[in-house]
Amino acid sequence: MSRRQFSAPTLSAPGPPDDTGCGILHVDMDAFYASASLLARPELRGTPVIIGGGTRGVVLSATYEARRFGVTAAMPMSRARRLCPQATVIGPDHELYARISKAVMATFAQLTPLVEPLSLDEAFLDVSGAVRRLGPPATIAQQLRDTIADEQGVTCSVGVAPSKFVAKLASGLAKPDGLIVVPVDEVVGFVQQLPVAALWGVGERTEEELHRLGLRTVADIAHTPVGTLRRALGENGAALHELAWGRDPRRVTPVHRERSVGSDETFAYDIDDPAEIHRRLLRLSERTAARARAAGVMGRTVSLKVRFSDFTTITRARTLRDPTDVSRDLYETARALFDALGLHRARLRLVGVRLEGLVDRENAPVQGVLDEREHGWRDADLAIDRASARFGAGVVRPASLVGLRGRGDKSGDKGGDRGPDRDAPAPRGDPEPDRARL
Repeated sequence: MSRRQFSAPTLSAPGPPDDTGCGILHVDMDAFYASASLLARPELRGTPVIIGGGTRGVVLSATYEARRFGVTAAMPMSRARRLCPQATVIGPDHELYARISKAVMATFAQLTPLVEPLSLDEAFLDVSGAVRRLGPPATIAQQLRDTIADEQGVTCSVGVAPSKFVAKLASGLAKPDGLIVVPVDEVVGFVQQLPVAALWGVGERTEEELHRLGLRTVADIAHTPVGTLRRALGENGAALHELAWGRDPRRVTPVHRERSVGSDETFAYDIDDPAEIHRRLLRLSERTAARARAAGVMGRTVSLKVRFSDFTTITRARTLRDPTDVSRDLYETARALFDALGLHRARLRLVGVRLEGLVDRENAPVQGVLDEREHGWRDADLAIDRASARFGAGVVRPASLVGLRGRGDKSGDKGGDRGPDRDAPAPRGDPEPDRARL
């Protein structure tokens, strides 16, 4: 059950809500990837549109018209097509999403230095220090919405509240293209009108457990002894009790996420041949290393992701002695991680290679060795980069990759991790849809 389906509770005070003390804003773009993709396809506005591709991938985003048919992010494309066969399917444009996201984040930074991004398309802002300069929080929020719509052509919803939890709750209830202010003295009444699934940390299983206890609304949780909640839900029970009273002391903290770069590949059909998986890992390693070099970064940790035919996913990682951006280093490490799994003909639908723990190349300490050749694998990679820049990507490749085509596969960057606030299904844009995170 998604909080997007909830109706916003009514506020008791007549007239415009008092935003005094409501310095926290949660800004969430509306169906961001779909809205951005429609900038080049305005004739599709108001119609069901799904961002994704193929029959083996999953939905990255969908317009609200498609969502009315039950289409959601992270849903397999095959199911989305069955639910909404009339939808137009558009492949993702990650460069466009990253460009708009960067511009939106720059707009946030013009208002306040206290910006805490959660993903490409949402962030917390603390505008308490900007009130004297820009006006009340609600005014700042509306100006922000207008600026993003005018400059980027996409809409966002904003929650204005005294805490992060309530602000995020309000932005979800304001969707799409809305603004909700929750006054300080109405927080408890606002929160406690909602169903239990509205709270952070309440996914399907937790919701079922709360219903088993006879708890249907947030008010029910608020008036249940903490000890009872702890016995049923562990420490999460105590946390839910605090949220049920609107208590959230966390501050907006600007964060600098550890960057990473990588590539995933969802196969057109399940693959159970280890030799073929090795070839795919080589291609992904080449692509990942090239992107790292293009970005001027190196990394020490190589991460492997494997997804089985039943969608079970595992990851393994290994940290190297020195940072690298060399294709051969990534491939040898990723292959060793895969071989160590001992899968032996397991049917796989996806593999991915990622380079993490990135540092700028100029600041990367690299230890030389006594018998090191004058020209090594990195020189070969740089030569390939120069040839690709002049003649096009793929003009030079390892012999084992000659003739290897996508054959309907969907591949590309993947990332954008956002710390989910709930144990609900996978966060938007996270599973198989590709997403650059540099």
